[in-house]
Formats: sequence, C-alpha cells, structure tokens
Amino acid sequence: MEKQEGRDPATVRFDDPWYDELAAGWGEHDPTDAAGAAPDTVPRQQAAPSAADIYLEVQRSPAFQEVRGRYRRFAFPAALAFLVWYLAYVVAATAVPGLMARPVAGAVNVAMVAGLGQFATTFLLTWAYARHARLRRDSAALELRWDTQEMTRGVRQ
Repeated sequence: MEKQEGRDPATVRFDDPWYDELAAGWGEHDPTDAAGAAPDTVPRQQAAPSAADIYLEVQRSPAFQEVRGRYRRFAFPAALAFLVWYLAYVVAATAVPGLMARPVAGAVNVAMVAGLGQFATTFLLTWAYARHARLRRDSAALELRWDTQEMTRGVRQ
C-alpha cells in the first residue's frame, strides 16, 4: 500500500498484482471439458432437465394447482369482504355523518365502534388466514417443496 501524490493526500492505492485478474473458474469459458477434449468429441447422454423445466413441471402439477386453488378460494373472498367493509366505513363517515356521530354509550359513538371494529376484523382476518394456511395448505405446500428440492438436487441453475 502506498500513498499517491496528488490533490488528495488521503487517497491510498493498493498494489495488488492480482486485483484485475479473475479467480479460477470465474467468468472464464474453457472450450475443453475436464478430460481435455473438445465438447463435440465427447459422446453426450440425454441432458438432464434444467431447474426451470422442473419448476414449470411442478407448476403444472395437480398438487400445485390444488394448493394454489385453496389459497385463492380463501384469499380473494376474504380480501374482497374486508375491502367492502373498509369502504363502507369510509363512505358512511363521509356520506352520513349524523349516523356516525350518534352516541352509543356515553362519549362513544357509532364511528368509534366501527373504527374499533376495523381493528378487530383485521386481527380476526389474520387469525383466519393463519388457521386456513395451517390446516389446508401448509402440509401440501411443504410436500411440494420437498419434492421440488429432490428433483432439483444436482441440477445446475
């Protein structure tokens, strides 16, 4: 390491003769295989499927489609119901402020109860989603993951 002369005396230059050199096997293309022969002279066996082919095969499988369908049958209706409930709260707050200002108990009005209901339904929906995933999807998804890992073991990405 040595200091360079110039405008900034704090600039340090590293004298490393290997700095711009590639490590063995990194970014280099060797036209010969491990035996030293050109690739065209080596008899080729049937090529193993690539990772992309394996993942496409898994995606098309009935087991994957079932897991995906279970997710969609829960997530889309639940998200739609929650969105409608949220929009109903916002629309009611702006369109009928008299209704939302109506007292329920003491200083607590309809708007406060509905707002707390938003929090309650958020936690309820989170619990329902976790329960649905645990009971109906997790074991099948885990099995698919293990099968996919077994198929891709040793396959070059």
